[in-house]
Amino acid sequence: MSGKTKLAVGLDLGSSASRVVICALEDFTTRFLGYGEAPVQAWNKGRLGDLEALSASIRSALEEAEKRAQASPESALIGLGGCVSGMNSRGVYEFGRRRRAIEPEDLTCAVELAARVQLDEDREILQICPQDFTLDGRAGYRNPKGIMGARLEANVLVVTVSLHEHQAIVSAVHGAHLAVEESVFEAIAAGYAAVLPEDRARGAAIVDMGAQSTQLAIYDGDSLVLATSIPIGGDHFTRDLARLFKVNYDFAEALKRQFGSAVTDSVPETALVELPSGDGRGVREASRRQLNEILEARAEQIFEHVYKEVLRVGMEEALLEGVVLTGGGALLPEICDVAERIMHCPARKGLALGIEGWPSELDNPAWTTAGGLAMYSGRLKLKRDWKRASTSIAGSAVK
Repeated sequence: MSGKTKLAVGLDLGSSASRVVICALEDFTTRFLGYGEAPVQAWNKGRLGDLEALSASIRSALEEAEKRAQASPESALIGLGGCVSGMNSRGVYEFGRRRRAIEPEDLTCAVELAARVQLDEDREILQICPQDFTLDGRAGYRNPKGIMGARLEANVLVVTVSLHEHQAIVSAVHGAHLAVEESVFEAIAAGYAAVLPEDRARGAAIVDMGAQSTQLAIYDGDSLVLATSIPIGGDHFTRDLARLFKVNYDFAEALKRQFGSAVTDSVPETALVELPSGDGRGVREASRRQLNEILEARAEQIFEHVYKEVLRVGMEEALLEGVVLTGGGALLPEICDVAERIMHCPARKGLALGIEGWPSELDNPAWTTAGGLAMYSGRLKLKRDWKRASTSIAGSAVK
């Protein structure tokens, strides 16, 4: 690998596995080089509970990716999920009585003013996502550069993260001998990989279903209008089965993968599955339909929470591109059917698009976020030198 080749690396710090994707940047093209994955037991209810365990998982995944890529990256762009939330803010920049043409510096100043929000002690700004501008009381400008005016208002979505969690995660990445280029919200990265800009502009909800939490990003007219985290994820499907069928976690996970579906009606009433007896004396039988009833109830709960957020921002009639499901939780069969029924719009599973040579074995929603993080890293490097999201406004609004 030539020393001049720029690498774009995405690091997805999932609750069940750490995933690394390494790409090369060649003539404005992102070319796939390698990937690595390692299990992790470092998280508890979406919070980092064992820093050293996460560092070890990252090192294992990175070593596997380096062998495949024949490249050794020094840094990566990381995704954050369970400790993230968003708030709307507005900044007003007045030039005085004299009207003049809006310059790029004016847009930046207005956005910076909008970013001056009062945060709780344990929160910091992760990303600033400009939505639109109002010029002299006229709303709806996406880019008013060059238009005459005297008063400019910027409307932005401020995405914040737990300061303690962020620092701990960055320390874990450093413990794996990897620098952090920047941190971004996982659902934004997933949407960057799986949803084309013109589709986001028509209204789309990205639902990134991790093991311990579900991340939600909603776009309207190419503007991010909501970013939030729901403390329910794919791990809850497995725990429900383990508790109600009285089996251990690993067996419940195997049941989910082999027989699970989010739709009950697709299973005959007479279908059965075998479960181990609690006393170790052979097996017992349970209804496969009951198994899927358990999964369907949990899937309905997740999308009811998602739909409440959609209603909160008034997007129930505006998701023309529907719901895009990513993350390991989206692997559950028929889960798109539940999403469509609860949210009254189309639903599909989101796969990573736009990476040259993306391998077929990674063509599933569990790898979409890692691919999106690598693409996001590459775009930032091609456009400008990146900075921390809390101090760089322009670098946080990649489209």
